[in-house]
Amino acid sequence: MKKVIILGGGGFIGGHLAKKLKLNGFFVRIADIKQHEYLKQEDICHEFIECDLADPVAVEKVIFEDCYELYQLAADMGGAGYIFTGLNDANIMSNSALINLNVAKEAVKKKVQKIFYSSSACIYPAHNQLDSNNPNCEEGSAYPANPDSEYGWEKLFSERLFLAYASNYNLNVRIARFHNVFGPYGTWNGGKEKAPAAMARKAAETPNGGSFEVWGDGQQTRSFLYIEDCLEAIERFMKSDFNGPLNIGSEEMITINQLAQMAIDISGKNISIHNIDGQEFIDKYGFRCPLGVRGRKSDNNLYRSTIGWEVSAPLIVGMQKTFTWINEQVNNGQ
Repeated sequence: MKKVIILGGGGFIGGHLAKKLKLNGFFVRIADIKQHEYLKQEDICHEFIECDLADPVAVEKVIFEDCYELYQLAADMGGAGYIFTGLNDANIMSNSALINLNVAKEAVKKKVQKIFYSSSACIYPAHNQLDSNNPNCEEGSAYPANPDSEYGWEKLFSERLFLAYASNYNLNVRIARFHNVFGPYGTWNGGKEKAPAAMARKAAETPNGGSFEVWGDGQQTRSFLYIEDCLEAIERFMKSDFNGPLNIGSEEMITINQLAQMAIDISGKNISIHNIDGQEFIDKYGFRCPLGVRGRKSDNNLYRSTIGWEVSAPLIVGMQKTFTWINEQVNNGQ
């Protein structure tokens, strides 16, 4: 039984990944600062170590000598309300950077056979994403660097960290830039949820004939990748000889208002959208509306040419599954 370690397995993507690898016959060890909120420990791993991976002593204990694959997904992160307000920048940068410094060093020391690092589309320059209809997120466009958030800057630094360890210490690394991964069994309230979960929750909670808020004018664009497609992309990437960085995302772009309307249509309710930004937002929340870049979608040309696979399921399929699960949580008072 090959042994894998998933750092951040108590999170959304990490939990789904752990469950899949366990079902596929791997011995799975998870390390995270918290248990998974929705998936049972026995369903996703053989061992769970609750620890702070920013502590080098913890990382030393977590990573064992005969590790076949290590997946580094642990990070201090969340949705726009967490990343783009500026209120959490110091923690976001320091916690995540410490984790990656510890992991890179220990992975070399323990001779980990292959390591996956989850970077983010937030590393792409803000000036390439001003046009909501034509954002440029091709992998080579990352430089000159100008991410729109401190979260993006830390991710870019950590990409270079792992590539440096690959160059100097032969660390066998795969670096993926995730683009807005969503699905069931993830954060759906509390401020750290991503847009698909937020829209599904609002549609589930809002009574028929009511209205819910969408931050900004709603014309900002994004692409969203359903979790099952994300896991397939990770598996194929790990089996390849390509190191990356490589986008893992969908090329189906949609405005945030369209995403909100999709959630409303799935709910079957008559709900209106109230766009809020500017002074109205400041008066209500006490800080500027955290919108991020104007437009962003994954460019999958490099993935297609190197791995030979692409996403086929449309966004609405994943949104239907996600709404069904979140609607259950809302109705059950979770």
